Amino acid sequence: MRSIGELARASGLTVSALRFYDSAGVLVPALVDPVTGYRWYADEQLAPARLVAGLRRVGMPVAEIAAAVRAEPAAVHRLLDVHLRRLEDGLADARRELSRIRALVGPEKPTRAVRVVLSRAELTYAVDAVRFAVGTDPELPALTGVLFDVAPDGVRLVTTDRHRMALARADVTRMDGSAVRVLAPAGFVDEVRALLDSGADLTSAVRLTVEGDTIAVSVAGRTVTGSLLPYDFPDYQRLLRAAAGDAPTYRIPVDVAALRTALRRPGAPTIAREYDGAPIAVSVLGVDGRGALRVLEPDETGPDGGLRFGVNGDYLLDALDAAGGPQLVLELDGPITPLAVRRPDDDAALSILMPIRL
Repeated sequence: MRSIGELARASGLTVSALRFYDSAGVLVPALVDPVTGYRWYADEQLAPARLVAGLRRVGMPVAEIAAAVRAEPAAVHRLLDVHLRRLEDGLADARRELSRIRALVGPEKPTRAVRVVLSRAELTYAVDAVRFAVGTDPELPALTGVLFDVAPDGVRLVTTDRHRMALARADVTRMDGSAVRVLAPAGFVDEVRALLDSGADLTSAVRLTVEGDTIAVSVAGRTVTGSLLPYDFPDYQRLLRAAAGDAPTYRIPVDVAALRTALRRPGAPTIAREYDGAPIAVSVLGVDGRGALRVLEPDETGPDGGLRFGVNGDYLLDALDAAGGPQLVLELDGPITPLAVRRPDDDAALSILMPIRL
């Protein structure tokens, strides 16, 4: 048996929180001393207490915490999904309100000013590598553009629609000004991509300029200019590995042509899912003991008991097409962890896809 103080230290809940959850009927002590009133908890109550502590930290309502403590794992996952959508809706509401407040306050005085020179070929590749993951949801305007993260070592382009994220970088050959992060409209990026294809001299340098709320790209005497989006792009670096050398559990070589053929062939096996009322065809992939990747039947187990995971097949095809090259590398730590699609010759470019629970 554990005292209330011992359970508090082991679970992450405070003593007062444990008293509250006792009175609410969420986590009732196994024994209450009739003389002293001291609460005592059994060892098997530690795991539920830690669950309560975690749900409390993410702001789940008490009634749902009570249900989660008593529910089977599948039901708990459904409660978590509902709460996550609630949090996302709340964040979207807050972003819209902050945008209205910014409009009331008025525009900031232009303070940003930076000019960089880039390789035309590298910027072309970077745009192609990230354009497919730009969001289109008007409720999330911060995801409808392309982030330009300008630093002395290069310009990193980043896009995400919440379900996938793409990153690529173009090296900087000269930079005047300070590092900035700005969000450019997708339409402006499309105009830049067309400009990069124009003209005969494909080796000419590209000049990118950010000044105040304006971004411009110049190539061979021609310039495309756009107004920056007034939104805060998500902190994409949180999804990147915190430490170099933190190797993934699985690093799977991918024959792009073979995988594309397997995913696109008529009658390719998929599992039907639905998200926000729209159907999704989920492809099931597996890795056998030799590290080979293959498309599985919906009810097929992983080859030789190996890894088995689900992805949006269309999203995976987009990532394969954007990365280019006949050979890629797929990295992940498990069946429900984000997976990365990389080029073996470019550590700076990758796509991150969210798996779908099978």
